Amino acid sequence: MGGISIWQLLIIAVIVVLLFGTKKLRGIGGDLGSAVKGFKEAMNDGDKKDAAQKTAAKDADFEAKSIDQNKVDSSVETDAKKEKEQG
Repeated sequence: MGGISIWQLLIIAVIVVLLFGTKKLRGIGGDLGSAVKGFKEAMNDGDKKDAAQKTAAKDADFEAKSIDQNKVDSSVETDAKKEKEQG
């Protein structure tokens, strides 16, 4: 009915092995496996980061600030205290 039989697949596999050789096919398979493994790890890391960000956003009772912003805020507070002391 136009489908590929097992014998046709076997013939194609033999031709591919004869053309490329087993060492090159093994190397290609290893590279492909490493790429798939790296992709899965990256997807899992992305999911973990998203979950951690959502959890951190829910748990925090304050607005997250950068270190530079904290320095600016503390310098403003010390300036205000100095003005009150002098004023």
